[in-house]
Amino acid sequence: MSTTPRSTEPQTAPSAVSFAEAFRFWLKLGFISFGGPAGQIAIMHTELVERRRWISEQRFLHALNYCMLLPGPEAQQLAIYIGWLMHRTWGGIVAGALFVLPSLFILIALSWIYLRFGDVPLVAGLFYGLKPAVTALVLHAAHRIGTRALKNRWMWGIAAASFVAIFAFDTPFPAIVLAAALVGHFGAKRWPSVFALGGGHGIAKQDYGPALIDDHTPTPAHARFSRSHLAKVLAVGLGLWLLAMALLVAFNGLQGTLTLMSWFFTKAALLTFGGAYAVLPYVYQGAVETHQWLSGPQMIDGLALGETTPGPLIMVVAFVGFVGGWLKEVLGPDALFAGGAVAATVVTFFTFLPSFVFILAGGPLVEATHGKLGFTAPLSAITAAVVGVILNLAMFFMYHVLWPQGFGGRFDAVSAAIALAAAVALFRFKVGVMPLLGACAVAGLVASQLFP
Repeated sequence: MSTTPRSTEPQTAPSAVSFAEAFRFWLKLGFISFGGPAGQIAIMHTELVERRRWISEQRFLHALNYCMLLPGPEAQQLAIYIGWLMHRTWGGIVAGALFVLPSLFILIALSWIYLRFGDVPLVAGLFYGLKPAVTALVLHAAHRIGTRALKNRWMWGIAAASFVAIFAFDTPFPAIVLAAALVGHFGAKRWPSVFALGGGHGIAKQDYGPALIDDHTPTPAHARFSRSHLAKVLAVGLGLWLLAMALLVAFNGLQGTLTLMSWFFTKAALLTFGGAYAVLPYVYQGAVETHQWLSGPQMIDGLALGETTPGPLIMVVAFVGFVGGWLKEVLGPDALFAGGAVAATVVTFFTFLPSFVFILAGGPLVEATHGKLGFTAPLSAITAAVVGVILNLAMFFMYHVLWPQGFGGRFDAVSAAIALAAAVALFRFKVGVMPLLGACAVAGLVASQLFP
């Protein structure tokens, strides 16, 4: 993103934006939000701060800093925040929902194709190339987060400890998050500079002219803090969760697949500090090892599909839900697609509901505290721990890709070559995710034909 000062800046703020105009923008964003959180935030910055000037740079970054403190997808939460600030509660709900609904429908369709035609040689060949590409992507994610988070020996130590904890002792991911948060909380009291958090996804401050919601625009009446508003949002959020859970228990029972999914992904939603790659190990532990909703190789394939669709990468949970609902026949053997679609929808609802509550409940507090957010030390430590956890996830993927029959089986040299080429493309040549996945899919298809 260019930071060169402009020679002529607009002198007047844009006129008020109608709800219909905002709706069209959020719908468009839902279909073009590729590139992970950094790419999605960059798109919103370009569109909302630079081009449309709906919100100023300072207000945008202040909202982003709050979203980065929360569990959950920060780009989607930022969309909720700006939508809420502009058009009250319904503005936030529409912005957040349209951020994920297109990817939900796309992933349901792709998941059906995957399960229905995954054994067809053409489709199998494409996924043969995608698996090693995903392994390289996870390694690259660990490196990308590590370069931002591991700024000193303390952070390196936390990352190493988290890797050993999950790799050698199979420590649950929530326990690692809690331990890291405690280290950050108490460590910051003794060494505050050690746990200082950088942020902003590389967005530089710049003046783009007067904005509709400018630096000194008074906080709208609906965005001012009140105890009654806070209580109302929390009551509605908890009520929706309890109502949905009660319906699932009545329909599916306490130990039914859909009920277990709803509870599991509620917990996952509260643990997604550090982005989607951070929570994937937890999803793997629960979905693959504990509940066996899908297999390890299927998890890798799902991540590949998630990378190719718009929306937050955590939408891979919709694939997990669809496959689990299909394989567990949650609506019976004669309704496999319907069962998968229902499970994907249930998983998406419980994964993203907390994000709406966090923003609609906490937004008024944030609007009253410009420049005063000081609770970043636990997040710094959690982010460092996440690096070790993601590295463990990369090793898990590498094992399944390079030794598909286990260490006692053959070493897959072709997959190793594709993974190495993908890693070089990412680390050395900074190739984008979509071109990388396309090239690796074609390479896998060709290799599967030449070496059946």
